[in-house]
Amino acid sequence: MFKIFKSWLNNSLIALLLVTLFLGISTVGWTPSSSAALPAGNAITDGNALLRYALPIDNKPVRQLQASLEDIAAQLRANRRWGAVSKDLSKASRILDKPSQLLAGVPKERQPQAEAWIAELKSGVNELQEVVKTKDKEQVRDQRAKLLSLVSQLEESMVTEFPFEVPAEYSNLPQLKGRATVKVKTNKGDLTVVVDGYSAPVTAGNFVDLVQRGFYDGLEFTRSEESYVLQTGDPPGKDVGFIDPKTGKYRAVPLEVLAQGDKKPTYGITLEDAGRYTDLPVLPFSAFGALALARPETDVNGGSSQIFFFLFEPELTPAGRNLLDGRYSVFGYLTEGKDVLDELKAGDKIESAKVIQGAENLVEPNVA
Repeated sequence: MFKIFKSWLNNSLIALLLVTLFLGISTVGWTPSSSAALPAGNAITDGNALLRYALPIDNKPVRQLQASLEDIAAQLRANRRWGAVSKDLSKASRILDKPSQLLAGVPKERQPQAEAWIAELKSGVNELQEVVKTKDKEQVRDQRAKLLSLVSQLEESMVTEFPFEVPAEYSNLPQLKGRATVKVKTNKGDLTVVVDGYSAPVTAGNFVDLVQRGFYDGLEFTRSEESYVLQTGDPPGKDVGFIDPKTGKYRAVPLEVLAQGDKKPTYGITLEDAGRYTDLPVLPFSAFGALALARPETDVNGGSSQIFFFLFEPELTPAGRNLLDGRYSVFGYLTEGKDVLDELKAGDKIESAKVIQGAENLVEPNVA
């Protein structure tokens, strides 16, 4: 199950890049429109940032605020461009000086809390501007992360309803109508993942349901390839997926990919087979710890319980040029525990997996 050969990837990548050059497709054309304020050509490789951009909201000022703070990391990587960092913070400060524009995207009953976050952000940006003067790179990174955490809360408060209807044919499967946070305890340490039902409700719902059942407790990681994947979810015995005790049947989960610009996911077909060769998913394979559903090579709708963490390696599978995008369903990202994930190998074990936030967003199947 889920056998993709590196040689195929390398050969296909070369071919794809040649086609890309021939067609004149630029990196900018492959960058999410929501992240247009980021430096051209910089694919997003941070799972937390991808989760922020994936939220179904439409408030331009908060996206500009987010982009200005996200950009600081890129400037720090580029030989510590302190002048550019200061410009990012000045832009963020100007946006925060007009709180009414930010509050316009927040429901009235949530605005008092949003006002408190905006005030905290304004104070934090002012403090960070002073820290930048010291050119302390690590302190700037830490302060930036705290500010972006507040931005995440502000953006999440802007979501008022689930953005689309899942096709009725999948009503027999659990669905996650929102997000959930899962803590995974392993023999080498803890992992925290956020799964995104806004972008992949059926895939995320299946995972959260299995976590709630204790399905992953005690399971080993069965496959590991350095700088590529770490896979688990194969139950003991002859079965290769989850057998629903109510039906006695294998629970098959469809391929589910929400492409940028679409209002709802595409089901049951890869973006490649749909002829959408240059379209990118809202949840791409561009971050270390992207969490996706494994499936048989020959059956796009044959996924069940087996999942894999993508161990992002830019030379093998470059961000924005990733041959897994659109072929497998990403449904979340690692948000804590990168060092632990990097150490896990086949034979290591999940001791327990628990939903620590968002369990109320799980919708049980209408049909058994």
